[in-house]
Amino acid sequence: MEYISSDTNIWLDFMTINKLHLPFKLPYVYLMYEEAVRDELLNPPGLGESLVKSGLQETQLTDEEFFLTEKYIGTYMRLSRYDCIALSIAKARKLLLLTGDRALRKAADMEGVKVMGSIGILDQLLEGDYIIHEEYIDCIKRLLANNGRKVRLPKDELMRRLSKNDCSDKSY
Repeated sequence: MEYISSDTNIWLDFMTINKLHLPFKLPYVYLMYEEAVRDELLNPPGLGESLVKSGLQETQLTDEEFFLTEKYIGTYMRLSRYDCIALSIAKARKLLLLTGDRALRKAADMEGVKVMGSIGILDQLLEGDYIIHEEYIDCIKRLLANNGRKVRLPKDELMRRLSKNDCSDKSY
């Protein structure tokens, strides 16, 4: 199993489309700072607890991660404290960072940390045969329907996947 440092917005995307269980089908262990689980995953009530029951692992900061977080707070002014923590965990532990936050993705790039978002999760679910083609298309359509409101993903990327994969003559 591969470990991934997780930001909160990915979970909100999957919750919005009623597919919160899907990322847990992949062979990953998602880590999130324990205070972020309690403080950022409040709505709807029980979201954090549900994710932990599904497999999200709460983690504490090492001393190195604490000091990296402090450095990132002073360097990346557009990031929240919890964004900086997710980045510091990914950097210190040499993990992939799971986020859709544009500012956090830019900071991760500056720090040499690889990133994956909601669309990447869906792509891996389809490519690994964890979901069927129709469920993939349904997820993309649901993300598009909520984009600009509860979901903030690059519309062109969603449309590209939809047009590439939404062929009525495919038989699965």
